Formats: sequence, C-alpha cells, structure tokens
Amino acid sequence: MTDPALLFSSFRLGRMELRNRVVMSPMTRNRSIGNVPSEQAARYYAQRAEAGLIVTEGTSPSPDGLGYARIPGLFSPAQVHAWKGVTAAVHREGGRVFVQLMHTGRASHPANLPAGARMLGPSPVALGSGIWVDAAGEQPAPVPEAMTAGDVDRTIEGYARSSELALEAGFDGVELHGANGYLIDQFLNTASNRRTDEWGGSVTNRIRFAVEVARRTAGRIGADRLGMRLSPYGTFNSMVSDAATEEVFESLARELTGLGLVYLHVVNHQSMSASGIRSQMLRRLREAFKGALILAGGYDRDRAEADLREQRADLIAFGKPFISNPRLVTKLRERTTLRQPDSATFYTSGEKGYTDYPLD
Repeated sequence: MTDPALLFSSFRLGRMELRNRVVMSPMTRNRSIGNVPSEQAARYYAQRAEAGLIVTEGTSPSPDGLGYARIPGLFSPAQVHAWKGVTAAVHREGGRVFVQLMHTGRASHPANLPAGARMLGPSPVALGSGIWVDAAGEQPAPVPEAMTAGDVDRTIEGYARSSELALEAGFDGVELHGANGYLIDQFLNTASNRRTDEWGGSVTNRIRFAVEVARRTAGRIGADRLGMRLSPYGTFNSMVSDAATEEVFESLARELTGLGLVYLHVVNHQSMSASGIRSQMLRRLREAFKGALILAGGYDRDRAEADLREQRADLIAFGKPFISNPRLVTKLRERTTLRQPDSATFYTSGEKGYTDYPLD
C-alpha cells in the first residue's frame, strides 16, 4: 500500500524528478585526504541514495577555500575524476546528487591551505573561534587578508568554473553554500564585513557578492541546476544578527528569484543560536522566493510532514540521522527506531562512523 505522506511523494525540481521529498543535508565529514574524495566517499553517498536529493559535504571551488582539514575540492582534474566515481555510484542506486560549493573564507588556517593559497575574507577581521590543524590541534584563526576587487572577481569566477566542473563530474546540480559563516555568509554579515565599497555597508552591497556568485554560476550551468543555502540568525563561525538581518535575506531571496534559482535551502540552527528563525521571517522568504523551498533544522517525520502539508516548504532536509541511518527514508516511512550517530567519528578519517553503519 502506498504511504499517503507527502514526505514520500515525488517532486519536480527543475529538470529532475525526485522520488521523494527527503533531502540529505550537506555535512562536513573530513575524509578527503589531499582534498580529493576517496572510494569510501562513493560508498558513503551510494548507501544513502534513496534520499530524493543528496547535497554533498562542503566542497571548495578553489585552493583558497580549503580552510578546514581534509575537506574536498572541485577545481583540479584529480578531484573531478574522484567525484565522477561518487556521482556514478549514486546514480547507479537511482539517486540524485548536488555538490555544495563552500569557500571557507576567514574560517581557515594557513596550515590547512595548499602551497600558494591565501586566507581571504571580506575584511581583516579574525574568526572568534579556533580552527583544527591535524599537525597541531586547535589553533587560533589568524586575521584574513581583505579581498581586493581583483580577489572578489577571481573568487566569483572560481565558483563559476567549479560549477562547470561539477557537471563534468556528473553532478545533477550545484548548491552554493551561503550559510554557517562561510565566505558568502561573511559578505552578508556585519560581523565579518566592514567594507565601505560596493561589497559592504548597505543591504544592497552586502548581498552583492552572493548575487554575483549566483548570477555567474547560473550563466554557466543554468539556474534550473542551481540552489543556495542560507542560515538567517545563525551564529556558527561567529556570525551575528542586526536590525537589517531580515531585510538582507528577504532582499537576497528576491534577487535569487529574479535569477531563476531552482531552490532556496534555509537552515534553522535554533539549537546553536540565541534565537531561531521566526515563523514570520520564513513566511517572508516563502513569499519572496518563487522556486522550491527546502527547510532544515532538527526535523522528525511528523514535523516534516506538517510543514509540507501547511506548504511552508516543498522539501525537508535531514542531517545527522542520515549519518547513522543510511536508509533513513525507509526508516521514516516504516516509523522504525533511528540509530544514534557516534559524534566522536563525525570528523575523523577512515571507515569507522562513515561507511560502517548497518543498512537495516
């Protein structure tokens, strides 16, 4: 008998038909030795391919964005080749997969960057927390270089070129990481953006970097293959909110609608924030953005179903439950008990806590 829940119904996303409305959230796993995805990554994502859509871990579009230990990139031939193995494995299982392009910006440490890469940010303001370095443990984050106009243009081009490589690698599309205090979010937020030029200050200028990254990327791969993730009121990586926060995100949502992006992915970090995203703001984003809306943030089956039925979202993203429950969609459908993940293995290397969770 077919389950009547909307969560398990198909959904048209751009040029793709998703077999259900469950999205696997992007989650950093730090398994990419030399910043190249391994064969384990192919198994990891293929094990979870019954999700309607998988969004990969944050993947840097350029050497400058590799600020964390062991995160993958998508700018070299070796990386493209490795990602081809991942996308092929997911597609063999009938899944769909977008790569999330994430430039870490000031959330970085020089010891994590390859030779010749630079630690960049909108302004010379250091992150207020430490950065893990494999050889030295937790280290204070240095002050980043303030990006010049040339740096800004080269970085935007890096996103656009990486999006082209994503299609070459077999991805169904690209998600731009504009959340959680990484580079796009750093331009949106006054905690990290103290600029007085066209890239900072007013709401129009603060959203300009996000808009231009989306515009140039959409021009390369098509807006119907492109989404963006945002985290209004998030405090991760020392972000702050101000009187203009709602205007910033509502204005950005309207601009992304004008560009025709296929989805907006909004994550509510209420468990990590002083305040969550107010329902009023979610309504404003829903009205401003005309594409598909993905909501994320501590969902279970019943809450997900309620938000879909109330048309607050079109798709619902689940994060940590996918780590320890590869066949999460089946478990949600059958209402079986979810296995709890081992947080000690979230960011370690190797198979343990990655591909060794049972498939039942």
